[in-house]
Amino acid sequence: MSVDYKDAGVNIGKGYEAVQRIKKDVESTHGPEVVGGIGGFGGMFAPDVSGMTQPILVSGTDGVGTKLKLAFALDKHDSIGIDCVAMCVNDVICVGAKPLFFLDYIATGKLEPQQVEGIVAGIAEGCRQSGAALVGGETAEMPGFYARGEYDVAGFTVGMVDQPDMIDGKAVKDGDVIIGLSSSGVHSNGFSLVRKLFPEDHWNESFDDSTLGETLLTPTKIYVKSVLSVMENHSIHAIAHITGGGFIENIPRAYPDQFQAVINKGSWPLHSIFNLIQETSLLDDDAMYNTFNMGIGMVMIVTAEDIDPILAQLREMGEQASQIGYIKNRNNGESPICFE
Repeated sequence: MSVDYKDAGVNIGKGYEAVQRIKKDVESTHGPEVVGGIGGFGGMFAPDVSGMTQPILVSGTDGVGTKLKLAFALDKHDSIGIDCVAMCVNDVICVGAKPLFFLDYIATGKLEPQQVEGIVAGIAEGCRQSGAALVGGETAEMPGFYARGEYDVAGFTVGMVDQPDMIDGKAVKDGDVIIGLSSSGVHSNGFSLVRKLFPEDHWNESFDDSTLGETLLTPTKIYVKSVLSVMENHSIHAIAHITGGGFIENIPRAYPDQFQAVINKGSWPLHSIFNLIQETSLLDDDAMYNTFNMGIGMVMIVTAEDIDPILAQLREMGEQASQIGYIKNRNNGESPICFE
């Protein structure tokens, strides 16, 4: 008796079914720049470089991490796709690059077309929110490699910026101010600690008019369109995406070593989830700010003269934005960031 691929745990038919299920969501992200459709050996994109003097391609890649464990347990997979896109496009926008296209990679032990459909629906939604085209991806069925019902998902984006418009932190100066854009929650970092503090048997407990699990699963906020809108009207000296490493690691990445960021604690609304995490973990403030976004998903450094019109523009776009600190010259022995 012969043994085929299906006997080994790989169902090619379900792969075909998954492609048909995701086709509509994928095509909803396409504009005239996309060449061809899904199913080819490579995603093709013809960027519009008219008006640019020196177009620079900017790439970013990331995954979702152990936040996936909540998606498995709650059997909710669409929001995870948004996280995957957000972690990539929020990085490339830090240099002012508009995301052009996105590709995903989904690996699972047993392919479930309906599950894949949910994941890709979220990825497509993240692409629509960021203006990126979903031009391709890969779904890998790997029997015995993942537990039943589990998977991993990662993504890759390419953006573009004209070199004269690139945001590289070189314009930062003493007296600049720091704008914080509110996060939607924990986003996609620190979940190994979160899951240690709140095991699965706590995820159905009530929390903030929802459950703890659903609160933690809230997708990462995407800031691309808001940042691009501000760039059209104002000069942004530096941008930092607050991801793994929190405030302490990420904000200093945005400006030269001779400066220090002074962060005013309490100058923005703090999500109650961070209060719960700190109360449960007994972590001090330094550890919290070095692990989590603490309610701020992205910061912009701008001139003091521009603070009011930029805040007004961000709020018109639906962002909860606050002035959270300022930049000063850094003296010998001082850290690149401090809190007051």
